[in-house]
Amino acid sequence: MSNRIHPTAVVGDGVVLGDGNVVGPYSVILGPCRIGDGNWIGPHVSIGAAAESRGGPHPVAWDGELDGEGVEIGDRNYLREYVTVHQGTKRPTRIGDDCYLLTRSHAGHDVALGDAVTLSCSAQLGGHTEIGTYANIGMSAVLHQFSRVGPGAMIGMGACVRREIAPFTIAVGNPARAVGVNEIGLTRCGVNGDAAAAMAEYVKGRGAVPDGLPDDIAALLTAWERSTPAPA
Repeated sequence: MSNRIHPTAVVGDGVVLGDGNVVGPYSVILGPCRIGDGNWIGPHVSIGAAAESRGGPHPVAWDGELDGEGVEIGDRNYLREYVTVHQGTKRPTRIGDDCYLLTRSHAGHDVALGDAVTLSCSAQLGGHTEIGTYANIGMSAVLHQFSRVGPGAMIGMGACVRREIAPFTIAVGNPARAVGVNEIGLTRCGVNGDAAAAMAEYVKGRGAVPDGLPDDIAALLTAWERSTPAPA
């Protein structure tokens, strides 16, 4: 299936597109950038601009002057109007598969989104932020650079995340604080009954990754545990 690129869009040098993508009016995609299949990129989206670093390079990428670690976007993502995704500096800025980035949301340099992540309208992710699979970031939430949000977590609208939010946690406020367990998210991921009750204890820091979880959820939580620094 061919790509559908509006004639007013700019697709620069060093951009590799898969199949079946839509690129809307006045959108700009700059290299180095690799985009998979079946993505919907709406009007006025900007992908691959230089990292926002006062002392960093600002190449004229739309004229073939490439720099940075690039952007990597998977399959079946939706990037709505005025979404911005910046070049990486230490690693590519990454968006997984099946993500939905709502109007005016922003992914800064070196950000990593897992699969099926939702960024609500005007959510702002500082550089090097990591968002786990199935996480949901609320409207106008702000995440400080190097923040981490675990798989399945839900961040309330207007929240300010400064450090780390555990998997399947609901967090609200400034600074963001845990206020509950994302039970709806667990149900959507097929976690019910005794496993859901055990997950509630795990989210509160009172237990190990519970038995009886779907394989994909168990794998996500195990990977999170391995990547989380041990307490001081």
